[in-house]
Amino acid sequence: MLHILIGEDDFSARQALEAIKKAAGDPADMMPNTTVLEGAKVTPEQLHAACETMPFLADKRLVIVEGLLERFEPKRKSGKSAGKKTSRTAALVDDPQPLADAIKSLPEFTELIIIGGGVKSTNPLLHAIGAGAKVNSFPLLKKREQLVQWIEKRVAAQSKAGISKKAADLMARLVGSDLWTMANEVDKLVLYTGGKAIEESDVKTIVSNVQEAGVFDMVDAIIESRVVVAQQLLQRLFQQGMSPAQVLVMLSRQARIIYLVKAMRSGNRPRTEIMSHLGLTSDFVINKAWAQADKYSPSRIRDVYHKLLEADIAIKTGKYGSPELALDVLLAEMGLIQKVST
Repeated sequence: MLHILIGEDDFSARQALEAIKKAAGDPADMMPNTTVLEGAKVTPEQLHAACETMPFLADKRLVIVEGLLERFEPKRKSGKSAGKKTSRTAALVDDPQPLADAIKSLPEFTELIIIGGGVKSTNPLLHAIGAGAKVNSFPLLKKREQLVQWIEKRVAAQSKAGISKKAADLMARLVGSDLWTMANEVDKLVLYTGGKAIEESDVKTIVSNVQEAGVFDMVDAIIESRVVVAQQLLQRLFQQGMSPAQVLVMLSRQARIIYLVKAMRSGNRPRTEIMSHLGLTSDFVINKAWAQADKYSPSRIRDVYHKLLEADIAIKTGKYGSPELALDVLLAEMGLIQKVST
């Protein structure tokens, strides 16, 4: 049987792959009967040979091909003249038909799984395969309601106590559509609550550091003048549902924590007293602030505060047209100041 798993939601696609593997037979029996091929390089002959090989002491053979459909996606070609729109050309590596023929002539004992990410419905190989393919699409869950339902379903699979609507909604806002991270956070919450219903307070205790960690990583990137990385992390926070105003507040909070940790350390205040004074209960937060305080000079922190104030004014006055652009400019300027000061 042919299985085609496509979509940007890599987590769900991999879960579907694991389900196919499990249904094929005992894992120990399937180990010598599983072949993984690199789609970007595989030839029709190699694919045909892998699919035609008889299974050894098992009923099924698994052949998994990754990146094959992407190989036949039309490539973008940018126009050189200014003002011209980007044109697309269907510059394909090779003819999809020979591979399609190999795919369509599967023996009954072979389970062929083709995994692809950003694959369009117009993909030439998909069209060449035709109606014989069982296509499962896994788009990102971008709507809050979809994420909440996914969270509730995963919790229900592990705990009869379930999760409250408020808790699931908060998780969706904190983590966003990255289901790899979401699954990990759900699993941690189930263990943390120990058979009790997951409430909003549990999520705040266990999951709230997800976005905070993203802000810390962004600050690290700024300190090290890795502006492009910082801007990528900023976009990830936006995808997780954070607004520009929230990012600015968290950056300001982080700058304040770094300043106070540095000042209190210079006065030989013990770590526990510093945590208590700042109202910090997370070792993660104090450890990151402790390390970053070593990298910031007092003048550097003052410069950061000035830039944060400028960004706040730019967002409120619409100076750059959008709050997102204002934060991009902020990160670039903060990274430049750090580079000059080092």
